[in-house]
Formats: sequence, structure tokens, C-alpha cells
Amino acid sequence: MSEQIQALIAAAGRAAGERRWQDAEALWRQVRLREPRNAQAAYSLGVHAHQRGDSSAALVLLEEARSLAPNDPMVMLTLGVVHRDRGDHEAEWNAIGVTLAIDPYFLPGLLAKAEFLDARGKRRPAAGVFRDALKVAGPETSWPDVLRRRLDEARVAVDRDVEELAAFLQQALPTPADAAHPLLAGRWEEAVSIAAGRTRAYVPDCNQLYVPRLPAHTFYDNALFPWIAGLEERTDAIRSELTAILAEGPDALEPYIAYKPGEPVNQWQALNHSRNWSSFHLWAHGAPVHANLARCPVTAQALSGLETVRIAGLCPNAMFSVLAPRTHIPPHHGETNARLVAHLPLIVPPDCSIRVGFDRRGWEPGKVLVFDDSIEHEARNDSDALRAVLIFDVWNPLLSEEEREIVRALANALRSYRESST
Repeated sequence: MSEQIQALIAAAGRAAGERRWQDAEALWRQVRLREPRNAQAAYSLGVHAHQRGDSSAALVLLEEARSLAPNDPMVMLTLGVVHRDRGDHEAEWNAIGVTLAIDPYFLPGLLAKAEFLDARGKRRPAAGVFRDALKVAGPETSWPDVLRRRLDEARVAVDRDVEELAAFLQQALPTPADAAHPLLAGRWEEAVSIAAGRTRAYVPDCNQLYVPRLPAHTFYDNALFPWIAGLEERTDAIRSELTAILAEGPDALEPYIAYKPGEPVNQWQALNHSRNWSSFHLWAHGAPVHANLARCPVTAQALSGLETVRIAGLCPNAMFSVLAPRTHIPPHHGETNARLVAHLPLIVPPDCSIRVGFDRRGWEPGKVLVFDDSIEHEARNDSDALRAVLIFDVWNPLLSEEEREIVRALANALRSYRESST
């Protein structure tokens, strides 16, 4: 392509960008005079003809562009637009089909197909194509501005389909759909949500030690833990010890998230070194914090009576966890599914909740919650008062004594290997 042709094409592009349509069309005509088989000129002149309402000339020019650039999906899709505006919907549909045959991942073509189906009342097939278009489009931050409105409409259509499908599936379930066992509560409600595309499947994702083939339950039935009743009876005394610590002021606790300079903080940026999520450690990474335990004798004694999980360098952990008003702990995963995390709620204002996987619950003062923190979980305090719980580790009751020994051996070996300089 000569420099003169390139300069004309650039000038035509600038004119179109400034919405000087007549100037742009005149420049494309100059390109066509100098290079009659220039596909871009034929295409652009076809677009201008369509803008002027001359659909017959547009079709001729676009068909010429198609013969010169048969593998350009945009040329074929634009032919479909002209057919649409002429009321020839069969030709429009055929053009969309050819477009996607050229490139099945061509985003404007996918949107055109979905919009064609949706306009004819075929909402469910349209939603499927809209869903494909959104996958191809990627994160919203990368959406092309020229397609943003259409992609927003695609998302609305997909969200509507998700809710309609979820309602349809829910009606198809026998009543009651859930198994009677408390560990399985919510199973079929979650199955419906996943099948409809409302939520994804939540599976364990351990930062350190993953035990395969261990059932992944979110919240555990308290009946599995015979020590819970005795601990709950001490709630008031344990709360009194926490209240005495809180009365000393914010310096009595420390930020729970405290990355060193140079360490990646990822989702913890907002909470790093923040007292919005603060803690008073009683045990940390398997070691007792003697000074703090001495200040909380009732709590220390209560913890000593539990079925303590001991994994080298990891467990037990126990702390008072204080969440400031209007604070969100973002979704994250724990270290291992060999242990579970227990909460004894002590101070719980309204509008506080914890989500583990699909399941969301509120805390009730004095009522222990036990959950698998290797499943994605998050917590919220949407109130105007602080929330405080006693957090500690326990063994996963689905592991036998022999398996717990294996967990300890593996954890010791991992720690030894990583701490070795050779």
C-alpha cells in the first residue's frame, strides 16, 4: 500500500472520528479511485451509503468488500445490519450465521445473534448466547466502549434467565428436598443455585495442607462436638474477660492482618495493619501466648478442655476477634481442612453475618458456630457497633485418630523441609 493511500485512509478515519461523514466518504472515494480493489474502501463506502439511507448501494459495496475480504467477520455482520434495516430478517439471520462461521468468538456477532433471538421472544436461547458473549468479553473493565451498552443489556438478560431458571428448578424439587441430616442442610438449594448459574461450586482450597476425599461441609452440626455445651455455659465469664481488655483501649489489641513491607497483600490491602479487624491472641500458630492467657484465666481453662487440634507451626490458634463497625472481611480460604474453626459469639450487634461457601448465617451470642474455613468464607459487620467473637481451632471430626497422626506427620515433614537450608 502506497504512502499516499495510507495518508488518505488515516485522514478518512480522523474525519469519521470527528463525525464529518461527508468528508470521510469523499476521502474513501479517493482511495477507491487510486486502488479499486481496496476492501476497506469498499466496506467504508458501503457503511456511508447505509448511513445515507441508500441500502441498495450499501449492499453492492459490502458484497464487493466481502469478495475482497472473505474472512473479515465485520463485513459480513454489517451486511446483516443492512438486511435487518431493509426488513429482510432471513437474510439478516443468514449473515449472522456466516459471521460466526468465520469467527465463532466474534463478540459483535455473538451479540447480534442473541439480540436477534431475544427480539423474537426466544429468551432462553438468547440468554445462552448472551452468556457466551459475556464470557468472550471478559472482565467489565476490558469491555469496548462501543459495545458497553449492549453488554450491559446482555448481563441483564443473563441475570433474568438465571433467576427464572432457579425458580423453575426449585419448583421441580420434591418437598422436602433436603436430607434430614444437619450436615446436608441446604444441599439441594445450593444444587439449584449452581445449576442455574447463580453461584459457583465452593470447594476446599487449602493454603497449606489439603486432605483429599474429605467431605466438604460448610457449617457443622454442633452435636458432633460434645464440649460445646460446657463452653457455651461460660459465655458470660469469657465475655467479661474480653470486656476488661477492650476497656484498656484500642492498643490492647493488634491488627489481625499485618503483612511486612514487600509482601503481597492481595485482597487484604484495606485491612493490612488496620484496627478495623483486631485480635487478642491466646494461642498463635501452635504456641501459647502466656501473658495473654494469664490475663484470661476463665477463657484459658475453657480452651484447655477442648479437643485441641495440634499441627506443627499451624494449630492451635485461639483469639478474641473484634470487627469494627462497617467492616468487611473479604472472601478468603484457610490453611487446612484437617481442622475446623469455631466461633463463640460474645458481642453481636444486628446486621452481622458470616458466609461460608453458599451458606450465610448470623452470630447469636453464646451459640457456637463450627465451620470449614478451607471453603471460601467472608464476614461482615454492617452495624454501627463492634462485633467480637472467640475464635479457636478444633479437629475435623471426620478424621480418625490414625488420620490425625498422619496429618501431624505430614505437617512436621513439610515444616522441616521448608525450614531446611539444603
